[in-house]
Amino acid sequence: MADMADQLAASKPLRGRVALITGASRGIGRAIALELARRGADIVVNFLRRRSAAEEVVGAIQALGQRAIAIKANVGAAEEIERMFDQLQAEFGRCDILVGNAATGVIRPITQLEDKHWDWTLDINARSILRCARRAIPLMEAQGWGRIIGITSFGSTRVFPAYGIVGVSKAAIEALIRYLAVDLAPKGIIVNAVSPGVVETEALKYFPIDLEQTLREGALRTPARRLATPEDVAKVVAFLCSDDAAMIVGQTIVVDGGWSILA
Repeated sequence: MADMADQLAASKPLRGRVALITGASRGIGRAIALELARRGADIVVNFLRRRSAAEEVVGAIQALGQRAIAIKANVGAAEEIERMFDQLQAEFGRCDILVGNAATGVIRPITQLEDKHWDWTLDINARSILRCARRAIPLMEAQGWGRIIGITSFGSTRVFPAYGIVGVSKAAIEALIRYLAVDLAPKGIIVNAVSPGVVETEALKYFPIDLEQTLREGALRTPARRLATPEDVAKVVAFLCSDDAAMIVGQTIVVDGGWSILA
């Protein structure tokens, strides 16, 4: 019996944990939700617009043997975050893992942005992580264990056409992660960020690029000779949620196959 319990713990290292992933109905968020579920976590799938997609993710998680619910909430609005956490607590009574993945942005030159574009992008991409963390931290403290992970991008340090406000929001996430990490590590709550390179998701269609050419050239330029997938990113997030990663604190882990280290 002890051997069976050890095998189960090894195959399901997040068993008993509850994870909230914002923006989890598609792309990287969906992949993270499924990967954490494979490792034993129950999942809260946050979404804003696509209920059918979110319910599909819930079904896939349940097929893996884990509990899951979908909660519609605009994480750019404080009152909707409060309502989401009220529902999470009523259903699960705990939140061990928070992954801030929800992202949006106005794709235009930064000098052409209006204040409302700034507020919308920063609130959803960066401020939502802080607001969610405020609700999650007491629940994590009650267990003496927690993980908070922000999903960023290399637009935080590099300049790309029409990406200005999104890049600013990603830089804000990385700074926020460092400050949260220092405050929370003594409580057993480990905070990090993951920065994917170019990942082929639906979001790319909103950028002013030749998609096929960008993906082809990106793969050729990458030392790994392929672009990262949502599943690649999800596995790194899952590792950071493990006890093996307990001494990785306040870092931004780049998942890009080596693209960003080339001159």
